[in-house]
Amino acid sequence: MMRLVLSVVMVACLAACSAEPVWAPDDQVRSKAYRHNGPASLTLITVISNRSGAGGHTGLLINGSQRVVWDPAGSWWSPNAPERNDLHYGMTDRMVGVYVDYHTRETYHTVLQEVQVSPEVAELALKEAASYGAVSKAACAQSTSTILSRLPGFESINASFFPKKTMAAFGKLPGVKTRKVYDDDPDDNSDKLPTAG
Repeated sequence: MMRLVLSVVMVACLAACSAEPVWAPDDQVRSKAYRHNGPASLTLITVISNRSGAGGHTGLLINGSQRVVWDPAGSWWSPNAPERNDLHYGMTDRMVGVYVDYHTRETYHTVLQEVQVSPEVAELALKEAASYGAVSKAACAQSTSTILSRLPGFESINASFFPKKTMAAFGKLPGVKTRKVYDDDPDDNSDKLPTAG
């Protein structure tokens, strides 16, 4: 009887930790694919609580042969940004703005940290995110930091479950430009990437 109870508990725990896969059809991904004309870059997106200062979420905007956002275990969704296992395609300037605005509210602000990379590194980041698979809840920073740690030039970033720890490590990279977006910014242009260090 005890073995049966333990088996049921184990199955329940595994189900709670599993991530739900999402796979947009090829035609949707193709029709929404967007190539940004800016330099190849990676932008770490960290959502911070205004009340406690704790990290609430981690995402990664990748600008390579196309621009996508890695939103692991995230709840953001748009019909204009088809998703394949936490990787959203079609990230035009407008979609980036919608994504940042979704996370930025009275209780949270968003930190954007952008660093230029070679086209090869951007493509590798895109490939790593596309092959990572759906992410379980509370593993957004862990999955993102793992992807980053696999890239040339990002070896100093250790895998971590803590968004602020990943943000701090990313901030030490050379050439990072940082911008904070608050809900009450009178001139909030959250569709624009960081332009000031």
